Amino acid sequence: MLLKRFIPIVLVFSLFLGCGKFPFSNRYGSPPPSDEFPDEAIPAQQETALGEEAFQEILKKENESLDGQLITIVERVGRQLAAVSPMPSLKWEFKLIESDRKNLIALPGGKVAVYTGILPVCANEAGLAALMSHQIAHDIARHRAQRLAATLNSEGQPTATPISLSHSKNKNVLLTALGMGTAENVIGPFSPSHEIEADEIGIMLMVKAGYDPGEAERFWSRVNTMQKGSRPPELVSLHPIDPERIRTIRRGLLKASRTYRTNPLKHGLGQSFLYILSRRKMQEMRNKSSQPSILDQPAPAPSPH
Repeated sequence: MLLKRFIPIVLVFSLFLGCGKFPFSNRYGSPPPSDEFPDEAIPAQQETALGEEAFQEILKKENESLDGQLITIVERVGRQLAAVSPMPSLKWEFKLIESDRKNLIALPGGKVAVYTGILPVCANEAGLAALMSHQIAHDIARHRAQRLAATLNSEGQPTATPISLSHSKNKNVLLTALGMGTAENVIGPFSPSHEIEADEIGIMLMVKAGYDPGEAERFWSRVNTMQKGSRPPELVSLHPIDPERIRTIRRGLLKASRTYRTNPLKHGLGQSFLYILSRRKMQEMRNKSSQPSILDQPAPAPSPH
């Protein structure tokens, strides 16, 4: 048990020491995963290609936001996390999607889609950094590769066989394994061990990027309240949160806070999404109230006889 708990810590320290190899080649010095289907069963190029294909699916179906201020913030948070990750040279893309969906999707190859519906839950830049770094951490640890391998094996398809979303009869299953959709016969949400590992790596990433790690606990506590409704959002269904996970995050903050205090780069909580969105809402209400109603408009002149 002690060894199992030590492995994620070694992994996190390797991120900061820069000793990781190419991001998809191994698990940064930690032993092979104990899962039945190891992540190495999915070739790196295959995983990246699927990530790119899935990202294009999102961009085809969804509308990108035109809000320049919010786009700038999302790009800033994403670029700062990418720069301190073990894979800064990937072709990173960060897109803000105009949608009420409360979700953020990070795909293999550095492709990230942020839905505007999650921004009030994030509350600020640090909250967004907590979620984005957690999702990126799943790719650093190759959790999605493990899910893909397990999914292909359950479907009786060799993992070494080239696969494509556009030519697969199990497209929805593959998308869910990548962290999109909710196909019933997929392997389910990320496992508790995957979530804890992603939390540990993600928090250290946001610390290195200069964001207050204390917001990670506050963000996931807000997410925890979201799953109490009759229809919890997609984010919760794939990344389950419970009091034990919150306590694990809290324990990890002791070391993260010390690292944050010694980091010369500090953004704190960053800009507030709640402030920006509330100002936008007030402006929309003012614009709406300033428009003359039909009753205020002069009556048309009588037509000449």
